[in-house]
Amino acid sequence: MEQFLLSEKYKAFLKHTAPVEFLEGTTAAGKTTVGVVKFMFKVAESHKKIHILSGLDLGTIEKNIINKDLGILDVFGSLVEYNSNGKGQHSLPHILYHTASGDKVIYVLGYDNKTRWKKALGGQYGCLYIDEINIADMEYVREASMRCDYLLATLNPDDPNLLVYKEYINCSRPLPEYKNDAPQEINNMLTEEPKPSWVHWFFSFNHNAGLSEEKKNQIILNVPKGTKLYKNKIQGLRGRATGLIFSNFNRKHHVITKEKAKRYKFLYFSAGLDTSYSENSPDTFAFVYVGITDTGKVVVLDEEVYNNANLDIPLAPSDIAPKFFRFLERNRADWGFVRDVFIDSADQATITELKKYKREHGCAYNFLNAYKKITVIDRIHLQLGWLNVMNGNTFYEVVETCINHIMELEVYSWKEDKYEPEDANDHTINACQYAWIPFKVKIGNYEGEG
Repeated sequence: MEQFLLSEKYKAFLKHTAPVEFLEGTTAAGKTTVGVVKFMFKVAESHKKIHILSGLDLGTIEKNIINKDLGILDVFGSLVEYNSNGKGQHSLPHILYHTASGDKVIYVLGYDNKTRWKKALGGQYGCLYIDEINIADMEYVREASMRCDYLLATLNPDDPNLLVYKEYINCSRPLPEYKNDAPQEINNMLTEEPKPSWVHWFFSFNHNAGLSEEKKNQIILNVPKGTKLYKNKIQGLRGRATGLIFSNFNRKHHVITKEKAKRYKFLYFSAGLDTSYSENSPDTFAFVYVGITDTGKVVVLDEEVYNNANLDIPLAPSDIAPKFFRFLERNRADWGFVRDVFIDSADQATITELKKYKREHGCAYNFLNAYKKITVIDRIHLQLGWLNVMNGNTFYEVVETCINHIMELEVYSWKEDKYEPEDANDHTINACQYAWIPFKVKIGNYEGEG
């Protein structure tokens, strides 16, 4: 057997006790290798006989977890027997684990095989391991996790909009002493209501004591910089891996502090409001405030987003008017005055309420229909051009507090079957576009029609 080297953090992980643990991080960080060892320790400690080890499919589990070097058979040797075709009263593939408290049975399930895992899930289990939970069938995750005493799951960072983040991973929190190990972008996403003692562990190359510097450098060099694969696997950042619209968006080049934005000379300010009323998704309202500098940069300065999915009492157009007015007033004081603001022209109800609010309360803002003769595709082309980095300069920047806009830029994607953007992850993007369309000739090196 290869030498099993453990970093201090992995030693702490093995000793820590928690009911639910998520191991997220870069590729080759040792998450699966060490995670499975802890899972086996937890199985040995459990009073229950039946447990579950799951992954994409049976072949993947055998290759990456059971049979590999430092896999279950390698590490636990004669303590385990793998019955790939089932044996005796257990017809499903399983590992028979000989422990001091008696034999334990670990069912080996691929979440790709719904018929098989439906057959396996029926009672309560001791320990549950889910490999690459980010790609797992959500029905399986829900069904299996509610039946176990202990859950351990691994994943590489993925599309932040996956349901598994909202329902499970973002409900966990890092231990205080390891919080700074994860990229701040990931810690900022752990915002769902915390579940008691659920722990989020972030592991990178630096935590894999068995990974040589030579091998680490080889892995990094083999993944092209700037790709989403590099972002997910090497940098350990969440973001959709394929089909991204703004694939050239990079936090390093495009996200700035408010202090830096304050040093710019702004010639114009603008604001946009996008609304979405849908039978298929919760209503969303996005406010965005932008500035255009004397050097042709468009800077997203502030945002405010409301989603009726998160509210006990859903917002109506009449509720939006005073909220938007307060948003404009706050940014007027913080950045500068904008006379004309632009509203989604498909939502005449909100425009009517805004104009009514202006009549009743008096204000200097003009609430105008957004100009939509520039197609969505043309708007995307303009933004892609502004996002390009040339000689260290870019014409599109976002203040770091605009977390929703940053998230949308990282996940907004093309439909798989046509050259058309998805109707999702675009609320602040639309609001921002409404704001900058009237000033497009002032941004970048615009050469189109006025």
